[in-house]
Amino acid sequence: MTATATSSYLLDDDQVEFFDRNGYLILRNRIPAGLVADLRRATDQWLEQGRLGRGPAGQEGDFKFADRDGHEVMFRVDYVHGKGSAVSLQLLGSPHVLGIAESLAGPNFVPTYESLVFKAEGDGAPIEWHQDAVHPRNHRIFNIDIYLDDSLAGHGALRVVPGSQRAEADICTLADRSGWDVPGAIEVDMHPGDVLVHDTMIVHGSPATRGEALRRTLYYEFRPAEQILGEGPWDADWVDARLRLVPLGLRAYAERADAAEPYRWRIDDQLRPVPAGDPEAELRIVHEKHTPGTFCSAGSV
Repeated sequence: MTATATSSYLLDDDQVEFFDRNGYLILRNRIPAGLVADLRRATDQWLEQGRLGRGPAGQEGDFKFADRDGHEVMFRVDYVHGKGSAVSLQLLGSPHVLGIAESLAGPNFVPTYESLVFKAEGDGAPIEWHQDAVHPRNHRIFNIDIYLDDSLAGHGALRVVPGSQRAEADICTLADRSGWDVPGAIEVDMHPGDVLVHDTMIVHGSPATRGEALRRTLYYEFRPAEQILGEGPWDADWVDARLRLVPLGLRAYAERADAAEPYRWRIDDQLRPVPAGDPEAELRIVHEKHTPGTFCSAGSV
């Protein structure tokens, strides 16, 4: 199912039902062109910081590299806020993102992760089938994937298995039996400004490619505060610290010349955070632990 962003920025009942049934939802042209252009410029800077080792002091580990045939290739940047550009906060505070978050997590949504994942030009390593985070499914946990470049069917686009989010999958058996041709799997054709919302338990991955252009996707994960406080893996202090990102994002977005109507944050009063007084420190709230995912190898999200 595809959809066009509406003036309210909230998902409608049909979109929410589609997401719950299939584990994903595509929103075409959800992010305005000006914001996409600024994000592309910022991510170019992050990639240069990582490759040259010139990232913010103490954040060197946020730039992730993998060995590709004996060469170190960067593929990920974690904790993107505070990397020299306000645009990641502007995106977080935009109604285009927070309208989705409220629609699926309720008004007490918590921004839990923010990362840039990319395939560098000519680096087409696969992302094997996996589930991001497995949980009891008493609440929705989801990623909002903001595409900054084309990701086309037949060229290593993301593949998802609709409906696979309902239970923990046996990834090894699935991959051994079907490879990349899992029954029911679809390729997700995406363009700059499109958003893919995916349940953290949907089985997904992307095959290897060769000689393709740079492909960047920003991932913002959200969970209801009620889910974290009831099931972990984090505590109330961590939730409070993470919630402080929201007013920072709202203020950053409001400063954009092309800002749309502001998002009205309706968080419960008992959860509304009080600023700690150091905005820079509030931009990078790290994870001491993670909700385990499923892979055909040891690992977790």
